Amino acid sequence: MGSEPRAWESVLAHIEALLVDGTLRPGDHLPAERALAVDLGVARSSVREAIRVLEVMGLVRTQTGSGPTSGAIIVARPVGGMQVLMRLQVAASGFPVEDVVSARLLLESSVAGDLADRASSVDVSDANDLLDAMDDPALTPVEFLALDAQFHLSLANASGNTVISATMAGLRSAIEGYVVAGLAGIADWPSMATRLRAEHRGVLAAIADGDPVAARTRIHDHISGYYRDAAFLPSTSAHPSR
Repeated sequence: MGSEPRAWESVLAHIEALLVDGTLRPGDHLPAERALAVDLGVARSSVREAIRVLEVMGLVRTQTGSGPTSGAIIVARPVGGMQVLMRLQVAASGFPVEDVVSARLLLESSVAGDLADRASSVDVSDANDLLDAMDDPALTPVEFLALDAQFHLSLANASGNTVISATMAGLRSAIEGYVVAGLAGIADWPSMATRLRAEHRGVLAAIADGDPVAARTRIHDHISGYYRDAAFLPSTSAHPSR
């Protein structure tokens, strides 16, 4: 009694297996609810419950509406429970955008510099995969920014420091919420997306080149530039120490 998994848990296990083995990758959309329900022999309500859990875990982002951009898009692979708990704690508290930006500038500049210092021994393949997914012109701005947030988390994960990874995972909901809210202040999204793609590539190039100063500066300018242009920050912002 009670040992049989609930239907939504079976759906969750199925989707997680597809994520782990690479069948589903960041940037992919989940199959339609109806298709998953038929394939797995469960009710659509069970599929929706599993997707809600995946969204809380930070693995998918959902978008309402119809057409090819609706539904759930994969934004991350499964991660540890510590990251999930940290994210839920931060999301429940809420932080001023200025505090989130300041924390990001300190933390991510340090991470980028450290990765560049250890360029020959770090693995940033997840970050590269996410940038490839972000090159898809069919992505909506919200989908693009969900992948963007995961890109920044992937760099923290590449550091190998579990506390840094958990902290960035905890901030993710706040980060993504503010960057999406900032869309209202961006008049030309296609140009912004092109710029963000180039800046992401520039950060990874500095890391690959083993140039910590360039890595810190580029990620600092990338983060502060978006918030400034989205009308969150003043036009001046201090650079990290060279």
